[in-house]
Amino acid sequence: MREPDNIRNVAKTGVTWMGMIFWPKSSRYVSDLQAADAIPEGITRVGVFVNQPNEEIVRIANRCHLNIIQLHGSESVADIMALRKMLSGDTKVMKAISVSDANNVKKADCYADVVDILLFDTKCQTVGGSGKQFDWSVLDGYNGALPFLLSGGIGPDDAERLASFHHPKMIGIDLNSRFETAPGIKAAAPLASFIKEVSSHPTSPTPTYKKKENYE
Repeated sequence: MREPDNIRNVAKTGVTWMGMIFWPKSSRYVSDLQAADAIPEGITRVGVFVNQPNEEIVRIANRCHLNIIQLHGSESVADIMALRKMLSGDTKVMKAISVSDANNVKKADCYADVVDILLFDTKCQTVGGSGKQFDWSVLDGYNGALPFLLSGGIGPDDAERLASFHHPKMIGIDLNSRFETAPGIKAAAPLASFIKEVSSHPTSPTPTYKKKENYE
């Protein structure tokens, strides 16, 4: 999310998280940190960063009152440990894992002791934003203790498929590019309809909405 009016409209759709991209190379880059002030109280704030200095991440996290730091680059375990020492104690860290096959899912094990949440996204040549889905069945091989978000090209026509996907560690879904009318601008009405449809299935997760998927 980036535009205050759009943030306020999307907040009414039933989403529980909102994300903002603070990576300057993204077309959805949030250059005006005051935009975060439009996110209503009660919605979890997620900040997305890609291989950025820890000092920069902490500065933005403090200014925007971020609840979760999403790392979507090639951050090492050592990098994340150093970052955690600089963040406030209640700030959580989420690591994105790019997935094309079952072997990629195994990379999550490396972060088991240093992050709080994982995000499984579609592997592509760019940092993110392919708009494509990976084979969700490969997540059957994930037996870790960390909860995760399912990401990667989820769109308005995927509600039924989501209802049939089950994993005990999935806590939400990441919606982004396929609900956009322009980079960083989300269509509130389609989002509201989709969330209502997904939430009508008792075994489905409460949709978590974040600004993450397309970075370029």
